[in-house]
Amino acid sequence: MKLISWNINGLRALMKKGDFINYLQETDADILCIQETKLQNGPDELNPAEYHAYWNYAVKKGYSGTAVFTKKEPTSVTYGLGIEEHDQEGRVITLEFEKFYLLTVYTPNAKRGLERLLYRMKWEEAFLSYIKQLDKDKPVIFCGDLNVAHKEIDLKNPKTNRKNPGFSDEERQKFSLMLSEGFIDTYRYLYPDEEGVYSWWSYRMNARAKNIGWRLDYFIVSERLKTQITDARINADIMGSDHCPVELNIHI
Repeated sequence: MKLISWNINGLRALMKKGDFINYLQETDADILCIQETKLQNGPDELNPAEYHAYWNYAVKKGYSGTAVFTKKEPTSVTYGLGIEEHDQEGRVITLEFEKFYLLTVYTPNAKRGLERLLYRMKWEEAFLSYIKQLDKDKPVIFCGDLNVAHKEIDLKNPKTNRKNPGFSDEERQKFSLMLSEGFIDTYRYLYPDEEGVYSWWSYRMNARAKNIGWRLDYFIVSERLKTQITDARINADIMGSDHCPVELNIHI
């Protein structure tokens, strides 16, 4: 299976920049997950015949939001974590298939000055509890913008970003805890020492051209799926957002 995840930073803006439908068709992914759709309803002009589409919208207009396009119809679809406090921003969609669960996730940003860090910590605890419960039933694959660079290797300037959102000790510790509970960062599993590989670049200071970036976008899988991973990629050549798509190829 070929799975792709992309924080598109506004679907309508991306569709104006280029043909998102063509990208969906050309990449020929079995499942494409997107985050930060910033919509209240799916665009009428985006209705690819070969895919089933599922959307989760934030209550706040023009904010957050996720979607999944899948060739195979899931047996069930769930929106959110089932906790009202965490289900106002359209951040999670769970698709159940015969052999696994697939989630698209847009993790809350801790914000400048870490003003939302306490909420982020509550979210992390709730999300980990949620995926552990799913994992008791069948293996889990989740992907998306997790808004954290886990290790120093995962961003260009770790020392100057130590206490910044996305690289705070607290966020990184939560990521480590999640991995210790039986999950794998697929890219680092295959490429533990690969440097200079990022999925997000600031729009400022020509950061993308200089490759001053962060690896914020992931495919995470249940540990028992590790032998079925065939490749993991970060497709930095795909433009249109401040993030690029990340990819997982897995036999399942």
